[in-house]
Parts: sequence; structure tokens; C-alpha cells
Amino acid sequence: MGEEVACCKRTGPGYGTPLEAMSGPKEALMYVTCVYNGTGREKPDFLATVDVDPNSPTYSKVIHRLSLPYIGDELHHTGWNACSSCHGDPSSDRRFLILPSLLSGRIYVIDTQKNPKAPSLHKVVEPEHIIEKTGLAYPHTSHCLANGEIMISFLGDKDGNAQGNGFLLLDSQFNIKGRWEKPGRKAEFSYDFWYQPRHKTMICSTFGAPSAFTQGFTLKHVEDGFYGRQLSVYDWPDGRLKQTLDLGDNGLIPGEIRFLHDPTKDTGYVECILSSNMVRFFKTQDGSSWSHEVAISVKPLKVQNWILPEMPGLIIGLLISLDDRFLYFVNWFHGDVRQYNIEDPKNPILVGQVYVGGLLQKGQPHNSSHRRW
Repeated sequence: MGEEVACCKRTGPGYGTPLEAMSGPKEALMYVTCVYNGTGREKPDFLATVDVDPNSPTYSKVIHRLSLPYIGDELHHTGWNACSSCHGDPSSDRRFLILPSLLSGRIYVIDTQKNPKAPSLHKVVEPEHIIEKTGLAYPHTSHCLANGEIMISFLGDKDGNAQGNGFLLLDSQFNIKGRWEKPGRKAEFSYDFWYQPRHKTMICSTFGAPSAFTQGFTLKHVEDGFYGRQLSVYDWPDGRLKQTLDLGDNGLIPGEIRFLHDPTKDTGYVECILSSNMVRFFKTQDGSSWSHEVAISVKPLKVQNWILPEMPGLIIGLLISLDDRFLYFVNWFHGDVRQYNIEDPKNPILVGQVYVGGLLQKGQPHNSSHRRW
């Protein structure tokens, strides 16, 4: 592997999704997961630190690789131990990254404060303890709550059923508190969730992961649009379903969700993996409901020696900078990371692009040598 972001050159989704970027007076870094499932590497590195300071001599290069103790874990998504309720609070602590491992069920807690350029493993929450206390399996996405607790979504249960509605609570020391459920309410959350505590709203993308489970998922669900193209809007924290947003064919398949960090703006984005669109969702003018529109579309590229003359994109990773100025996403098939200025949410502007390699290595996209940030 070279020293550029080429650590992301792998052969499947999750290989190099930019998870979170941190910006401060001293550091401008991006933490990237690298999946080594099935490669047989003796000391796999699961988290790479990338320098994203344009004034640095190591700009857009990997400056540290963190090795974790178990071969085969897949770290796809992460959350900071901080939330939108901390927006504008200089005392808010963004010290820890929470990384669920979908297949093994472990939850890794990574300390980025001791040495931001070389993060370290702080704690591992073992799957047997999670199953014993909650019956949940396949942890997927994590976010912190305003009270400092950590909330993690689970795509299934210990028997391999694709429930898509289980949540684990960890306390501020990352000890297991139990499940988050309200009596008589069983919300059907799934792939990703995001909430605005000041506006008492949680929005979730509903998309199953059938290959990971033995039961609970059918193609009929996709045909009905249940998994394939909808967002669910819930009251927070009571879990009452308020609205369902059908994103249509332009919204296939909704994955990661991010609200803007400033909760007064009432807007967010969801990556639509299959349709290769970034959809913006927002409150209507009267404030009574939510609406949506396509904000960014990935155009197909002409390639050679491939199964199709033009290859669409496949968006698999999304983050928004802490100051809400920039949106980043990974376009898997085209093998690039894109940076958009979203200060005007209705007019996102492409301001940076880094080609890191992808499935189009088999052919050559017409501008594959293009690298800029």
C-alpha cells in the first residue's frame, strides 16, 4: 500500500469509508476504516488516520494505522461520543470514536484525544455480554445521546433474525445498560438513525442486510419499498412514528444519515446507495412535517473492459464537517472521495475530489489520474 489514501484500495464496500473528520486549532484529520476480513493478514490495521490539512507536508496521506486484536472484524460505521446537542459548546468532549463490528458483534471504543494523530484502543465491549443482557446481535451504527450515553442500533438478534429494531444503551463509561425500548412501542429502525434532541425528532433509513441473516428478510419487502427507499420519522424519545418519506426510485437504497450539526437548521442528508444520489431532507415551512429532494447525483462514467459501457456510482460513506460547511462521501464504483460545499443546502458545489482506487481498476475511467482536494 502506498502512503496516499490508497489504503482504501480493497475489493468490497466498507474498504475505506471516511467516517469522521475532526477539525481544531491544531489538527485536521480524517479517520478511515479498513476492512481486512478474510485476507489472512497477521496484524490487520482497522483504522487509518489521514491528514486532511492542505498546508501539511503529509496532506492526503495516511500518517498512522491502528491494529486491532481480532482478524475478521468489519468496522463499517462509527459515531463520536458527542452529539448535535453539543453544537457550539466549546466544552463538548469529542474524545471517543465508537466502532461497531457487524459480524463479530464487538464494539470498539477508540481514544482520539491522547494522541489525535495516533488513536489508541480504549475498550472492547464483548458480544457475549451484549447477547446475555439484550439478545441483540449485528451492531451497526452508533450515536451518543445528550446525557452522555451511547445508543447503538442492531440489525438482528442472536438467532439470526433480521429484526432491525433493537437498540443498545451504553453508559458514559461504555458499560452495558440494556436495551432502549418504550413499553408498547417497537419502532422498526434499521440501517442508520440520526436524531435532533432539541427538536425531538429521530429519522431512520429502513434497509435490511439479507446476506447477514437467516430469517426475517424477503424480496417482497424490497418490491413493496419497505426496505428499499423510505425514511421513517419518529418522535424522540418516545418512538412514535410520525411520518414515512417515500424517496422513490431516486432514493434507492437509503443508507447513512446525517443531520447538520446545528440543530436550528432542520435539515440533513441521506446517501442513496443504489441510485447514487445524495438526498436532502428538511422540515416544511410550516414546521409540521418533513420533505425531501435530490441534492447531489453521481453521473455514470464510461469505462473499458467492464460489464457495462457506463458504470453508475455506489455511495457507501457520508459525513458532514463539524462546522456544517462540507459534505464528504465515498463513491465506491468510481473509487473517489468527494467534498461538497453545502453552505447553501440547495446548491451543493463540488470543491474537492481524491481518486483512491475502486472497482474501476479493471477498466480506466477517463479521468482516473485526477487527484485534488
